[in-house]
Amino acid sequence: LPPQMWTDSVNQANKMALIAWAKETGVNLVQINGQRRYGGPPPGWVGSPPPPGTEVFIGKLPQDIYENVLIPLFQSVGKLYEFRLMMTFSGLNRGFAYARYSNRRGAREAITTFHNFEMRKGCTIVVCKSTEKRELSVDGLAASVSQQDVEVMLRQVTDGVLSVTLYASPCQKRSQLAVLKYSSHQTAAMAKKTLMEGNVRLGGMEMKVDWLKPDLKQKLQAFEEKPSSSRVHGGKSFGVPKQPPWSPEQHNALEHLNALCLQQYLGTPLFLTKCIQANSNGWLQFWCRVVIPGCPMPFNGFTWVWRDRPGKSGHEEAKVAMALQILQMLGES
Repeated sequence: LPPQMWTDSVNQANKMALIAWAKETGVNLVQINGQRRYGGPPPGWVGSPPPPGTEVFIGKLPQDIYENVLIPLFQSVGKLYEFRLMMTFSGLNRGFAYARYSNRRGAREAITTFHNFEMRKGCTIVVCKSTEKRELSVDGLAASVSQQDVEVMLRQVTDGVLSVTLYASPCQKRSQLAVLKYSSHQTAAMAKKTLMEGNVRLGGMEMKVDWLKPDLKQKLQAFEEKPSSSRVHGGKSFGVPKQPPWSPEQHNALEHLNALCLQQYLGTPLFLTKCIQANSNGWLQFWCRVVIPGCPMPFNGFTWVWRDRPGKSGHEEAKVAMALQILQMLGES
């Protein structure tokens, strides 16, 4: 059979029952990128979306049942704001769904009522609180890629991104890792699917996309707190580091970077620095941009420096910190 005829023939009776139910009730189901959605918001909804903690995960579903069975069932314990059923290419469901209620009480009732509920003889389902993950990690970005480059790319292919933060990759030498925060679990899940299946590249390198795992998040947070942390990253400002005095090797980072660029025929690096914050303890935070003529994109980042280090201004100290970080990203220090 041709592919379309084959998919139409799978579970045909239940598909026809779904169509008849949707026509009778006026329920509008929209399928986008492997998931079929009701609501978000539902008809007649007024106001903001429900708060976090109102979504439940539904697992171990029989693959041949649809919204004509599931929505009335889950609607029986509380008003649904949204229901999302994950779908296969054949038109069967993928065995799991998400139900978002108008309030947390509805979500609690759904878990109490339907966890281990027997959908049919010998088939019990799992219903639990949705983790509502909203952060993705994107590893393998070129060292020359800036926060703005990532944001422009994301706006073209995804929706709902709230922030982008760049780090030196803890797993890949001479690469960056981006942490992407989205407005909801749904937008994050859609972005993950798009970025993974779209073979998206940035700076000519293949990216590895995954949910931001707790151990990686902890490692990045610990890296932020290290004394020497003046990393290249974009987005928000972090706590003031307790930076030790520069060693002679670190002081030479600027000369080392200039020499490396000369050796590689990249041209002389141009540093742009701007002091954006000063605190009462004598620390200054600088925004920095380093433009290397032979690199396709500039390096951007933030760094903290001590205000009154003898012999150097804050701007000079910021240049040294950025030069050192670029050398570390390039594997040259």
